[in-house]
Parts: sequence; C-alpha cells; structure tokens
Amino acid sequence: MQARMTNPIMLVPDAIQTAMAMADAAKKGDVPAKTRDLVHLRVSQINGCSLCLDMHARALRQHGETDERLFTVAAWRDAPYYTDAERAALALAEAATRLSDRSDPVPDEIWNEAAKHYDQPQLATLVLNIALTNFWNRLNVTTRQVAGEWTKSAEGKAWLKEKAVAQ
Repeated sequence: MQARMTNPIMLVPDAIQTAMAMADAAKKGDVPAKTRDLVHLRVSQINGCSLCLDMHARALRQHGETDERLFTVAAWRDAPYYTDAERAALALAEAATRLSDRSDPVPDEIWNEAAKHYDQPQLATLVLNIALTNFWNRLNVTTRQVAGEWTKSAEGKAWLKEKAVAQ
C-alpha cells in the first residue's frame, strides 16, 4: 500500500502545530492515559484507520496494556477485561463516532452513564479526544496513510517515547 499523498496536516502551514496544541490540551484532563488510548483505538477501529490502530496499540503496549484487552477492545461489551468507567468511555466514543447511525446519536443513556464515572472536565477531555481521533482518522483514511510508516519516522519515534515517559 502507498499513501495517496503526504498527510495534509504536514502540507498546510501551521496545521500540525495547531492540531498538536489541541491534542496536548486534550491530554490535560484527568482521564487515565490507558482510557484515552483505548478510546483512540476503538474509534480508529470503527473508522478503519490502520495508521492510528497501529500507533495506539503500540502506545497501549508501552503503557503495559494486556493482550486480552488489546485483542478484545472491539468487543468490549462482551469481554470481562474493562472497568465500568472504561465501558462508559467506549460507549460514548462509539456513539460520538457513529453520529449518522441513529436518530439520537448520543442518547441520554450513554451520556448519563459516562457522567456517572467522569466529571465535567473529564467528559470534556473524553469528547475532545473522541473528536480529535475522528479528525486524525479522516485525514489518514482519506489519504491512505500507511500503518507503521509514521512510527518509523523521527516524529513517530518521539511520540512513542513521549507516551512511554508520560505513563
């Protein structure tokens, strides 16, 4: 597989700095890094973003994530490996990603369950992370960015190193 083009975020002046600033801000909420990365992974599965799946699975491994949880995140409802808070975050992530799949895209039931486990700043962090993952997925899928290529780059190596240190 070959990318259709260089990732647009690298070609538009100031786009990468703006996107990274938003990503950095979204990390400042008090949501565990593993939960944020599970959300990234699940959203990227839904959107079919191989680059993000590869990247976030690597990050989760660096955080000490177990194979059982990595292998079953797509079936989190039926797997016994997730906390109630993680399940609420994953449900919110799925609903906010699949906006056109139902008439009430993010029903009160899903929102209220998330609100039982996360306060307003944490919910803001989750919603921003979900939106940003969808943003990155759309860039990467549209331009067919290749899984594994970014993690070989200097930027990718630095990102993975930063993820390891942040944990």
